[in-house]
Amino acid sequence: MKTKTIEYNDGVVRQFLIASVFWGVVAMLVGVLIASQLAFHVLNFNTPWLTFGRLRPLHTNAAIFAFVGNMIFCGIYHSTQRLVRARLASDFLSQLHFWGWQLIIVAAAITLPLGFSRGKEYAELIWPINIAVVLIWVVFAVNFFWTLAIRNEKSLYVAIWFYIATIITVAMLYITNHLQIPTSLLHSYPIFGGVQDALVQWWYGHNAVAFFLTTPVLGIMYYYMPKAAERPVYSYRLSVVHFWSLVFIYIWAGPHHLLNTALPEWLQTLGMVFSLMLWAPSWGGMLNGLLTLRGAWNKLRTDPVLKFLAAGVTFYGMSTFEGPLMAIRSVNAVSHYTDWTIGHVHSGTLGWNSFMAAGMFYWLAPRLWNTKLYSTKLADLHFWIGMVGILLYIASMWVSGITQGLMLNAVTPDGVLAYPNFLEVVNSTRAMLHTRILGGGLFLTGMILMAYNLFRTIRSGRPAVASIEVQVPDIAPKEGLSLIGGFFNPPVIYSFLLVLFACGWGFAQGMVSAVSLVLLVETALVAMIHLGLSGKKWNEWYEKLLESWLPFTVLTFVAVVAGGMIQILPTVFIKQTAGTDAPIQKVYTPLELAGRDIYIREGCYNCHSQMIRSLVGDVLRYGKSGRLTESIYDFPFQWGSKRTGPDLEREGGKYPNIWHFQHLMDPRSTSIGSVMPNYPWLYKQVTDIPALTSKIRVLSSYGVPFPPRSPDAILQSCIEQGNLITADLATSGIKISPDKEVIAVIAYLQQLGRYSAPAAQPAAPAPAVSAPAAPKQASAN
Repeated sequence: MKTKTIEYNDGVVRQFLIASVFWGVVAMLVGVLIASQLAFHVLNFNTPWLTFGRLRPLHTNAAIFAFVGNMIFCGIYHSTQRLVRARLASDFLSQLHFWGWQLIIVAAAITLPLGFSRGKEYAELIWPINIAVVLIWVVFAVNFFWTLAIRNEKSLYVAIWFYIATIITVAMLYITNHLQIPTSLLHSYPIFGGVQDALVQWWYGHNAVAFFLTTPVLGIMYYYMPKAAERPVYSYRLSVVHFWSLVFIYIWAGPHHLLNTALPEWLQTLGMVFSLMLWAPSWGGMLNGLLTLRGAWNKLRTDPVLKFLAAGVTFYGMSTFEGPLMAIRSVNAVSHYTDWTIGHVHSGTLGWNSFMAAGMFYWLAPRLWNTKLYSTKLADLHFWIGMVGILLYIASMWVSGITQGLMLNAVTPDGVLAYPNFLEVVNSTRAMLHTRILGGGLFLTGMILMAYNLFRTIRSGRPAVASIEVQVPDIAPKEGLSLIGGFFNPPVIYSFLLVLFACGWGFAQGMVSAVSLVLLVETALVAMIHLGLSGKKWNEWYEKLLESWLPFTVLTFVAVVAGGMIQILPTVFIKQTAGTDAPIQKVYTPLELAGRDIYIREGCYNCHSQMIRSLVGDVLRYGKSGRLTESIYDFPFQWGSKRTGPDLEREGGKYPNIWHFQHLMDPRSTSIGSVMPNYPWLYKQVTDIPALTSKIRVLSSYGVPFPPRSPDAILQSCIEQGNLITADLATSGIKISPDKEVIAVIAYLQQLGRYSAPAAQPAAPAPAVSAPAAPKQASAN
């Protein structure tokens, strides 16, 4: 045994802290701008790279990956070194991680406003950036697990568990949802389409919140809250239950984003049930955090760090209560596609993530720069301004969202819509949009105060050098358990059998389901009896598992991958048209495909859905509810998650070409009170027809039945269809070249709702090229 002095690598921690604060201010600034654009359409400035549709993805990616991403890397690298009593394994990998991540953020900040987008929420970044994200995440993972391998602390503390779950699960989610084939250097199509893409996207989207915005921050909570309160974690056993139940249950809940849609019924039910189950582990974690403050509540009056941490954990509890509540079908019928969802997301991001970040930064900065916090009063002011801002924001979105949901679903006793004009609903909540701007502005002010406070704190000190002396054995100790030993033991075997029999009971029918239920009950009883008789041995096994990072990591991966496989694989490998007599989506013409890509480029999916839910209000307003077969050729799917404008699934033929032409130039000219931006550049820019050859080739490889066409034939097809539209516009006195982007967008919009009827059914009529002029207050955005 020899003594060794270890100097922690806090340089990279300081870098991530500064980067997080900077990008946090940028993210909130963009957020206030896009919130203002929804209230005042002139703030889109008739400029393509400043429109809501392009800036909204920039805001979400900046908030998630730039602000929170840098924050969790800061917290993980700082706490892990102390918890394992070892320096980060590689200074080179640490710097590569930091600078690589910043370059990714800068690339996103450039490409998203320019319209380079995959059109998938929280997954908009184009394929070259996706590859960079995966490579830098691998760098992070290697650096982290290498550090665990050389640790000088035998047992893994609870915070490390959550970090492990974050690293492996985010990798699995990100890679799966970003599988794609490029059509050019800056464009690609995902390999999943229609309902398959919808399920994979929200499996990723929901769990990106779970494993990027939740689990790493929970690990940070388990480290920094006891440190700040100078109290041990309230309950170690509760943390064990919290971790394993959360990582297993969370992964199943994604389908609750697709309730009342064309998603198969069993998946909707599964998502709702597991979402409700999340109440238990989520609130268990919240209580474990808050009860850690027992005996230290008096410090909240004077310590801004504890104020932020306690409030952040409380917002976590509020958000994780509201989320499962919104997953109940009847509640979701009101909340989905409305501002209520926006309020829910921001109560988590602003209240949970941002407040936890502020608490951690105020605790870390004085220690990293060997000084005192510049101003406790400024930190307190930040807290109260931020708190008022959050409450104004989420309260306005609750009121706005519930109002929208009730009005859009309202039906008179005569069976007609009480509010048939969509714009009436939009304009009824304008006051709440203004209140949201005020709340967001206050929160942004608090972020700026924090940035100034931390800047002055850093300037008053100098980088601290933290070190520790450890006892290093002459011979490296063996891991507590082998990989095989981690699996073949009673707790894991019982858990596997319980999941297996539960799936058999839930998914099978008849005798198989009944036998599975009996075996499920018997296994649970046997496990409880075994635990009562051998509880001490089970505890010993778990303590050995915590000394073995590899078996622990593999078990965590198995826990999270099980739900994904059971949900995703049946939907991915079953043909969407099998055994159905429903109408099938028509294949896009080349010009319509070009128009669809422009629609995605402009971010129209941020405000318009293309999925009519099986609700009375939706059916009366938009037509027959959507079916699986009606979007099978959509790569990516366009079901949407928010309706600032009406659903467009059956938009084709509702309005004449001239209406769309005028609407895209100035939405207020056709729809008084619309908040939609103007798109004057569509009338000047030329459609990129040469790019269609590679696009059609990729989509054909996915099974989309495009007829064989040469590049010249594709060009001729676009010219012919464009000429039909321009000829129709000419009857209204409009002269425009058929190669302009607006013509392609009109072709796409007029195609929506066209289907090829199956055999033995008459074909659905195509929408007319022209139709009677719509009134100015039509139910459009």
